Amino acid sequence: MALVIEGEERIAAPVEKVWEALNDPEILKEAIPGCQSLEKNSATEMAATVVLKIGPIKATFNGEVTLKNLKPPHSYTIQGEGKGGIAGFAKGGADVTLTEDGPDATLLKYAAKAEVGGKIAQLGSRLIQSTSKKLAGQFFSTFGEKVGA
Repeated sequence: MALVIEGEERIAAPVEKVWEALNDPEILKEAIPGCQSLEKNSATEMAATVVLKIGPIKATFNGEVTLKNLKPPHSYTIQGEGKGGIAGFAKGGADVTLTEDGPDATLLKYAAKAEVGGKIAQLGSRLIQSTSKKLAGQFFSTFGEKVGA
């Protein structure tokens, strides 16, 4: 089952600060809903453990996150894949773009595509779509609060 999620968040911080935060495992860990651990393996690769509840299914996903198409400090593509055992898998990516919005603010736009399979996919596309949008919204609003603080 494939999903597409798009959105934008205005962050009260300059582009360079937002870019640094998008590459900071500590900030990302705090912003990713359900993130238990996030460790940097290299400049563009991280390993993550995330616990998610989607409808009646709660699963721990272990996965890899890779940053590609880096154009500092304006854009990159983040790709990830996680396996949740019997619950299934999730993989996807997002194109993230940063644009100046005045001297001390940044407009972060994202276009994400995700694919889920296994038991999770059997929950139905409406539930998965609404949960995915909610999680993306939580991530970007928490991220915005942390960076804009």
